[in-house]
Amino acid sequence: MEVITMKLADLVKPEKNVRIHTEQQLKEFRRSVEMFGQIRPIVVDEENVILAGNGLYDTLIAMGKDTADVYRYDNLTENQKKKLMIADNKIFSLGIENLETLNSFLEDLHGDLDIPGFDEEILKQMVSEAEDVTKKLSEYGTLDEEEIRNIRENAKKKEQQTQRMEPGQGEGQAEQETDAADHQELESDNEDSTEIRKFVVCPNCGEKIWL
Repeated sequence: MEVITMKLADLVKPEKNVRIHTEQQLKEFRRSVEMFGQIRPIVVDEENVILAGNGLYDTLIAMGKDTADVYRYDNLTENQKKKLMIADNKIFSLGIENLETLNSFLEDLHGDLDIPGFDEEILKQMVSEAEDVTKKLSEYGTLDEEEIRNIRENAKKKEQQTQRMEPGQGEGQAEQETDAADHQELESDNEDSTEIRKFVVCPNCGEKIWL
């Protein structure tokens, strides 16, 4: 089967079409034709009734075109024609975008983001945000000494709290082990304080009971 050139006036729109074409879609169809030309043929049967490509046909008519590239089937049954119309509209919608590749392509375009099917300003924002994320990821891991020390101290405190709550630990043992750690924490937090309040830690809930 080969692509032939036919007059648009000779093509016939079907009485029923599986796909409803919105104004936005037809607008993007037009942008695509203006930028790249007709990149896919219109498919018709032996009576030139359109089986696939109604949106493209409407676009070419609106643009004042006279001809179109066409695939023509001469031996399909009525059932096969309906199946073709259903399949052509459904199969494409089953695919999903590879966002990683899409972002890579957008970055490769270096700001030239006039692409049919997309809003240029939204694409620019997407690329801008992607660059911010990339910058932040590149800086990840360059922590200064103070940040590293804080992370280690927080991890140590969490480990101590976990040890307090271990099952099977006796009340006296829990109080003895946690009192020293919490007393040291209190002294660190209140180095300039002249009075240190005493407390015990409940072995069941881990809360401090001030004396």
